[in-house]
Amino acid sequence: MTAYMEKVERELKRWERKIRRPPSLPASFSKRWQNKINNKIPEKVHNVVTESVKQMVQATLVGSDYLSDLSLVTESTVEERDRLFDERVSMYKRTAAIEGAGTGFGGIILGLADFPLLLTIKMKCLFDAGKMYGFNTNDPKERLFLLHIFQLAFSKEAVKEDSLEKVKAWDELDDVLLEEKGKSEKTYEIDWRTFQLEYRDFIDLPKTLQLVPGFGALVGATANYHYLDILAYHAKNSFRYRLLTDK
Repeated sequence: MTAYMEKVERELKRWERKIRRPPSLPASFSKRWQNKINNKIPEKVHNVVTESVKQMVQATLVGSDYLSDLSLVTESTVEERDRLFDERVSMYKRTAAIEGAGTGFGGIILGLADFPLLLTIKMKCLFDAGKMYGFNTNDPKERLFLLHIFQLAFSKEAVKEDSLEKVKAWDELDDVLLEEKGKSEKTYEIDWRTFQLEYRDFIDLPKTLQLVPGFGALVGATANYHYLDILAYHAKNSFRYRLLTDK
């Protein structure tokens, strides 16, 4: 094993420990507070938001693949794939920061446009990650894998750990589902209610502050840059894990 691959294995262990780490007291308090607010929101509102996020994400999944200018990287080392992805992520972080600053500067009206715009940037980043690490994002199951990475990045501890288990067992799970044809469609369903609640709660405070005209530009640029950094971190390690497990 090369020195670089030993480094990757150490980073993967740190990645897993970080995900399984118990929540801090402020994080636990914040989650309880957000749960109380969510419980007071009428069920009809939750249903509308859930369906809206579902449609938005599904449309973004199709559009991101269609607009991608990358080809599938089939022959390359993990080190080379990491380098290519890091270069690509730098571009996406700059784009997200500019988008966040622009929408944040305009206050509430432009701030509301930030949600779909940032979501598109994040999904395109995930599609590029899949292709750079050698996974065919035309496959519906690979697209679902991208959504689990998304949940891994933008969820609280319980959902994050569940997403980690799915990511780690993905290729084994795939083989089982192919055999159980009658159950595969149901097993592959995403819990969209949990998806939108976790994502919304995760980005809630920064995105609220972003609606303040002027000041929101700084918040939007910083927050969006940070969110892309988080997503890239989990995407890189998720795909690294699959490559090392496969070998």
